[in-house]
Amino acid sequence: MKAYAKANIFLKIVGFDDRGYHLLESRFVLLKDMFDTLEFVDKDENSNQEFELISNFECEDNILRRAYFLLCELGYKNELREFFQKKSLKLHKNIPVCAGLGGGSSDCATFLTMLNENLNLKLDQETLIDLSKKLGSDVAFFLSGANHANVSGCGEVIQEIDDKIPNLEWIFPKISCDTKLVYDEFDKIKFDLKENLKFAKEYKNLSSVELLERYKNTELNDLFYPCVKIYNRMNEFLNEGFFLSGSGSSVFRVI
Repeated sequence: MKAYAKANIFLKIVGFDDRGYHLLESRFVLLKDMFDTLEFVDKDENSNQEFELISNFECEDNILRRAYFLLCELGYKNELREFFQKKSLKLHKNIPVCAGLGGGSSDCATFLTMLNENLNLKLDQETLIDLSKKLGSDVAFFLSGANHANVSGCGEVIQEIDDKIPNLEWIFPKISCDTKLVYDEFDKIKFDLKENLKFAKEYKNLSSVELLERYKNTELNDLFYPCVKIYNRMNEFLNEGFFLSGSGSSVFRVI
């Protein structure tokens, strides 16, 4: 099953929730030409792992493992253990990591969907999206089934829209951007959150074509300056007029 990447056409930080998490307003668009693939395969009889992930990518804090054990905690342990006695999850990673494209979140959403269908867990979309809040802020968008959406809150409020997407040129710098560090750097910079909210309301009513025609890269993404502050090599793309997706490092421009 394909797990598609996403791009942020705009990303404005507009406040904080009662946990201190950043509240955002953003335009998410699904990138159908960029995807990871996940499938269930027969498990090696010599494997003694409760949940085996076979992949060309290694991550110590893997969101797929967290999703598995979260479902176990929620009462599906027997179904999951029985299924994974005979099956393993195989992930082929194509989406660049630590790049602002939501690859891990998309993999997680796809994994949850696959489990729901294959194990007949009968979890509806609302339940899955509520569950996703414990796993990652972008997971809800990928579970929503939307191709284009205005996303708000901590990523869990999805408003699907019709949109026009221009042809984009992508560059994937070999820079692994740490999302937490970029957001922490944002907190050190003086931003007017009320002003950000005013701009976000305006942006939400425009198509992606209009947004990319009318506004500068740093106007559309509040995380570009913080990203450059930490990763100086990103300054080249800021100066050349590229737009940043998420907290970086992937950048794009209209062609």
